[in-house]
Amino acid sequence: MEFMELLNQSRVSEFVLLGLTDSENIQILLFVFFSVVYVATVLGNLLIVVAVFCVSNLNTPMYFLLGNLSFVDITLASFATPKMIINLLRKQKTISFAGCFTQIFLLHFLGGVEMVLLVSMAYDRYVAICKPLHYMNIMNKKVCVLLVVTSWFLGLLHSGLQIPFVVNLPFCGSNVVDSIFCDLPLVAKLACTDTYFVEIVIVAHSGMISLSCFTVLLISYSLILVAIRNRSSAGQSKARSTLTAHITVVILFFGPCIFIYIWPFSNHSVDKFLAIFYTIVTPILNPIIYTLRNKEMKTAMKKLWDIFYKF
Repeated sequence: MEFMELLNQSRVSEFVLLGLTDSENIQILLFVFFSVVYVATVLGNLLIVVAVFCVSNLNTPMYFLLGNLSFVDITLASFATPKMIINLLRKQKTISFAGCFTQIFLLHFLGGVEMVLLVSMAYDRYVAICKPLHYMNIMNKKVCVLLVVTSWFLGLLHSGLQIPFVVNLPFCGSNVVDSIFCDLPLVAKLACTDTYFVEIVIVAHSGMISLSCFTVLLISYSLILVAIRNRSSAGQSKARSTLTAHITVVILFFGPCIFIYIWPFSNHSVDKFLAIFYTIVTPILNPIIYTLRNKEMKTAMKKLWDIFYKF
């Protein structure tokens, strides 16, 4: 009883986020850089969402999935970035216990949604390229909505199955998180108990799911590339351009995830920079990749600009 009372009294109520650096000059530069990137990310992805749902030319399954991906990117960039930007100007970089686990939940929830959406987009491209005559029958509106709903459900399931294993751990010692936001491996390491089982759960859910989805995507795109070998040069060029954009996004998103979660309790200092990459950098690369390499999206953007200009 005395031990439990002492444990309750010493329970951690907030965490300290170390961030990237202690240098004030570098922190100011990072504040400006991350602020610009965040605003550009939100506006760029928001523009894609508006274009997809307002321009009739983009009323196709591929762009429907892309619009949902851009919405997820907005939320993925927003779950921790504003807090991180504010902390760059604060000496006390703290976050409440509830706020910390909210970040963890949203990170894995939104990350899971994006993984499934990327798999859905790969399936869409497979049907479009390998079975073009049956494309609209297979990828009808109901199927597209089902794919999106499934992605959100599986993302919720992915996050919901992990959080209970960590949130119920006893935190009574150090509360310093060596990162820019809270994440499962780093927070679990602070618990006052053996976390071997939690480590297995993290690897099983986050690490292996990331690796499995990545492997499935690479196999899918490889099959598509093989299928377009016998097409005309013009058809090959368009298909390869689209696939290159998709594969680039997949590698940029899954690469850091696999590295961080396959070895969740490693002490690699590069982990925090990889975390920045897939939560801040990748969401802004998506609109750049999909707009600069896509003629239909460029045309839609011009139409939106003309509509805006008239007002």
